[in-house]
Amino acid sequence: MRGLAGKLGRCLLRVAQEQQQALLLPNCGQLQHVTLSGVAACHTASSSAPSPAGLSRLHTAVLPQPAATAQVWSSFSNVDPFAPVLSEVQAISERLRHSVSSSIPALTQAAEYFFRKGVEGKRLRPTLTMLMASALSHGSPSLEYSKMDVRPAAEHAPELRRRQQRIAEIAELIHVASLLHDDVIDDASTRRGILSLNATVGNKVAILAGDFLLARASVSLAALRNTQIVELLSQVLEHLVSGEIMQMTASDEKLLSMEHYLQKTYCKTASLMANSAKAVAVLSDQPPEVCDMAWSYGRHVGIAFQVVDDILDLTASSSILGKPALNDIKSGLATAPVLFAAEQKPELRPLILRKFKQEGDLSKAVQLIEASDGIQRAKDLARHHCDMAVGMVAAMPEPQSDHAVLSRQALVEMTRRVLSRKK
Repeated sequence: MRGLAGKLGRCLLRVAQEQQQALLLPNCGQLQHVTLSGVAACHTASSSAPSPAGLSRLHTAVLPQPAATAQVWSSFSNVDPFAPVLSEVQAISERLRHSVSSSIPALTQAAEYFFRKGVEGKRLRPTLTMLMASALSHGSPSLEYSKMDVRPAAEHAPELRRRQQRIAEIAELIHVASLLHDDVIDDASTRRGILSLNATVGNKVAILAGDFLLARASVSLAALRNTQIVELLSQVLEHLVSGEIMQMTASDEKLLSMEHYLQKTYCKTASLMANSAKAVAVLSDQPPEVCDMAWSYGRHVGIAFQVVDDILDLTASSSILGKPALNDIKSGLATAPVLFAAEQKPELRPLILRKFKQEGDLSKAVQLIEASDGIQRAKDLARHHCDMAVGMVAAMPEPQSDHAVLSRQALVEMTRRVLSRKK
């Protein structure tokens, strides 16, 4: 398997080098892309930013799928992307259930709400984090690491693999905390097919439960004793707040801007995946360029994930999603498929600007979107970012073990799962 991965990696290296975009600046208010080969650009620091329509065309100037990328996808299509690190992620999940307990019963009940078995979700972020750690490893982790680490969060773990598992834990704690806060902001009534926490215990307790999870994440982060990792994951918290404020305070111009949408998407969704992936690479002392590849993989997968999520909000039913359908439009948000549709259907623009608040706006917006190619263009955008993520995996140095090969196959297959998911 190592020979196959090496051959495909070399085959894709030139493609990846041509397509790779310059890194996003850490500050969400100054995000910039510099792209090669005519790939889409997002540049917010310029005073002469392109029009929304112009940016939209740039963002859909998706390159044809390279033959080598197609070969990789075909070769890895039978891989279960969760399998290589499943036992470790299960151990991490068990540790998370123990770590959110408190001496205050009401707080424990609220904090563990989405960590309970059966409602814990796909655990995508811990899985991606551990797959990236394995993709850059020199061998298979010991079976010991498939058992729950019983040490307290504040205790430093000297073992590299345990510290990488801590990154996965921190990522999931931050993610769930953001869900609790988002549900309060959005006044959501359901999440993961059950009542949202705020609908169960009220907004104040839900907010405090999210704060409690962030506090627990901070303890684990401090115990890593690595200032670079602290900086990376602290940026995630800053980005989450920045993204929410960007969404709440957008001007009319930005409500119609694909540029603004992608900035917000990086801050609210992709930053956590990108910086968690980079953090495990940094912990394993990878060269800066490899750490950047890990970051870029997470960024592209994160953006693709959110774009697909926005498509599903328009196309899937509430029973499948486990949360209300059409929630974005009902909340006044114009996502990628809506912005693309507005290029073809200018009648959408006034609806976007008034955040779909007038009677009949919702049904009219859905009709206009369905009569456009906005959903297909959003699918193309998601596919583009997944192709870029595949390129990052292929550009990594030669794998050092069969486990690393399998994990890279899983990272590639995960991009397919992101595109094909139904909820």
